[in-house]
Amino acid sequence: MPEATPNSVCVAGASGTIGRAVVRECVARGYAVTAMVRSETAAALPELAGADVRVVDVSQQMDVSLALSEVTPQVVISCLASRTGAPDDARAVDLDANMHLLIASESQAVEHFVLLSAICVQRPHLAFQKAKLEFEAALKSSVIAHTIVRPTAFFKSLSGQVKRVMAGKPFLIFGDGTLTRCKPISDADLARFIVGTLADPKAREAVLPIGGPGPAITLKQQGELIFEAAAKEPKFKSVPVGLFDWAARIIGLGAPFSKWCAEKAEYALIAKYYATQSMLLLDPETGEYSAEKTPEFGKETLREHYEQLVAQELSDAPAPASA
Repeated sequence: MPEATPNSVCVAGASGTIGRAVVRECVARGYAVTAMVRSETAAALPELAGADVRVVDVSQQMDVSLALSEVTPQVVISCLASRTGAPDDARAVDLDANMHLLIASESQAVEHFVLLSAICVQRPHLAFQKAKLEFEAALKSSVIAHTIVRPTAFFKSLSGQVKRVMAGKPFLIFGDGTLTRCKPISDADLARFIVGTLADPKAREAVLPIGGPGPAITLKQQGELIFEAAAKEPKFKSVPVGLFDWAARIIGLGAPFSKWCAEKAEYALIAKYYATQSMLLLDPETGEYSAEKTPEFGKETLREHYEQLVAQELSDAPAPASA
């Protein structure tokens, strides 16, 4: 017999960009939604309307267990993620906070645990990737049915240079701008995909890589889309990838003695990773990234996203002074 569709869902990390989108999608589909957030300020977010919003300290097992015992959801969706990627923060959030959530879920006999992970864990060189994989392993060994969603790049992560271009500055690329490719997915499309797994038996006990509508796009092509949306002549500036190695080595010398140095060295490694690694599925047969084998979902495109951001920038710009 097919499993019954759940009606109660708890979303942890609900104040984040993806978390908010997941809450909105759950509410729109008629689920009874509990949204876990970190602060009273986050609890007031308008995007969480329709959910039972609770401030929970996910760093404390007791707080998480109490919150879940009060709402007893059938499904838990974790959108928890380190905000910095620094080693201590990665362990505290990507691993420890998720473990608190899993332990509480097991004690409350939650039926299904859905984890928002990341496609970059395929080649784990960074602290946050290793923390995510450690939790993925714990989740797979749990008695609770699981679904692990590994999205490619988010629209937000590819939008940091819009203001720069609008200000007349060149778009920064690494090498010739074609070192990496990705199939970015919008917040709303990713939320629809995640929530769609709740009623899909095939999503149980599965690791699901997912990208947005193709084709795969390079960094230089991202810049070209922004210039096109802004009606500006394309202007690029290349940054050598070796700069990140140099920064990591120099700053890393102080890592054994300084938390600040350790974090900054990790940031340099993170920057190099994203400058050199594609956010696509690794083909197990070739060991290379494959755009063709990276699943696609949704309809929203990066071009449309950039057009909206440029329009917003133009509407927010001060009016020119009258003569």
